[in-house]
Amino acid sequence: MDEIEVPPHFLCPISLQLMRDPVTVSTGITYDRENIETWLFSCKNSSCPVTKQSLSDTDLTPNHVLRRLIQAWCTLNASHGIERIPTPKPPIEKTQIVRILSEAKRFPDKQLQCLRRLRSIVFESQRNKSCLESAGAIEFLASCLKKKSEEDSTLQIEAEAAIEVLFHLNPSEVHLKNLMNNEGIQLVESSIRILKLGNYQSRAYATMLLKSGFEVADPIQLINVRTQLFVEITKVLRDQISHQASKAALKLLVELCPWGRNRIKAVEGGAVLRLIELLLDSSERRACELVLIALDQLCGCAEGRAELLKHGAGVAIVSKKILRVSHVGSDRAIRILSSICRYSATSRVLQEMLLLGAVSKLCLVLQVDGNCKTKERAKEMLKLHSRVWKNSPCIPLPLLSSYPSN
Repeated sequence: MDEIEVPPHFLCPISLQLMRDPVTVSTGITYDRENIETWLFSCKNSSCPVTKQSLSDTDLTPNHVLRRLIQAWCTLNASHGIERIPTPKPPIEKTQIVRILSEAKRFPDKQLQCLRRLRSIVFESQRNKSCLESAGAIEFLASCLKKKSEEDSTLQIEAEAAIEVLFHLNPSEVHLKNLMNNEGIQLVESSIRILKLGNYQSRAYATMLLKSGFEVADPIQLINVRTQLFVEITKVLRDQISHQASKAALKLLVELCPWGRNRIKAVEGGAVLRLIELLLDSSERRACELVLIALDQLCGCAEGRAELLKHGAGVAIVSKKILRVSHVGSDRAIRILSSICRYSATSRVLQEMLLLGAVSKLCLVLQVDGNCKTKERAKEMLKLHSRVWKNSPCIPLPLLSSYPSN
């Protein structure tokens, strides 16, 4: 097949691909709509990529003449396998979205239909997301989530649809703070209901949205989290809904546990035992790091240490991850063992650490290059219980030589 030369003005200046929907910005330069919308709305730029001039507005004017030329060129080259680019449908305008929202507010029985329409709009383009936000869609979605839905299946379906659209809108920090505000929607309570009653997909959206919300929340909101939220987060980890949802749930635990009595609430919600099970099943570096960080936080309280020791594989799997995940993973695993050695070191626990190879791992840490604080923490543990451990046949001779002297 002969090489087909594409006229330069048919190409998008950003990516040099054939334009499908040419639009012109206020500087007079024409771009493909998808590319320039990504530049303006996803990448948050406010200048023309070619001229570098600041754009007075982000209105995109369709270049019908160029589109027709491109379509004619495609038709002429159809014998070379070039498909004709279809005429794009006009992008939705803010006034249309306002009309949809107004109708849903006036006629509650049409809310689900409206939510499904918003869902299709949000998936069409990044520009649509900005348009939805400016038209007040986030506030409308908040009102849908605010309704009590436990005993009404229709309201529950509406809440699940609303959480999906809200997640894909990717609310700004300002909107997230408004959503988290106790005087507004109470996103946490709404999400707990969805986590408890929703399908897998809506539970995943709720988890990821909560993760983003708590990242910008005020300290008082972080402190006042109910135990029920930890119960539901733990169920998300148990059900392995998706990789993204599991990672968001782990990050949520890490974000919440340092505040107030949240460590005890998380333990009561079953987090420790679930994290140990995850550690047994996971080999992915970041997931293991997050689990060990969360376990380290939870072992900062007596209840957390008791739960870890209650699990038959708790000490063993934490010890196994030392020097096998990353420097971060090893440091957190050592910190967990340090908490146990300092505050929960019964004779049974100390013997268990010997038999399961935890003490050997501590000796090994002293022999390898690594974080100085991690090595110092390992040395402190070995010194603290040297009378029980030092002369044990459970420690291999090559490692016993590195056992620190008192």
